[in-house]
Amino acid sequence: MSESANIPDAAGSGASRHIDVVIERPWREVYDYAADPRNLPRWAAGLAGSEVQREVTQWSMNSPMGRVLVSFVPENPYGVLDHTVTLPTGESVLNPVRVMDLEEGRCEVVFTLRRGTMSEAEFAQDAAAVAEDLATLKERCEAG
Repeated sequence: MSESANIPDAAGSGASRHIDVVIERPWREVYDYAADPRNLPRWAAGLAGSEVQREVTQWSMNSPMGRVLVSFVPENPYGVLDHTVTLPTGESVLNPVRVMDLEEGRCEVVFTLRRGTMSEAEFAQDAAAVAEDLATLKERCEAG
């Protein structure tokens, strides 16, 4: 697991951090598992134990912040797993995620964490949580 240096985000108002993990499974298997919202509680700690429900074009689930809505981009052959999380406050957060083929049977998952209005301490805490989630995704996918 690694993190890249902070880089300015598109709006220039903060920073982004790229958090990645290499998974010893074909990229398509990892993509299919991670793209299924019903699997989120199995590897995203903030949603662990939550029941996932279909809500027309979104999925709803409980989080420590309350009920959230999650919308993924359509299935695609490029490994793009971008998803928007709408918080109980109504604020929507875009989470860019990519699953990239490295070589046969191996892939890299990269999550771009955006700082937004978070303090440096909150940003570091959020980055650590994302890294833990990606480590869990790795464990789940490699276990078969």
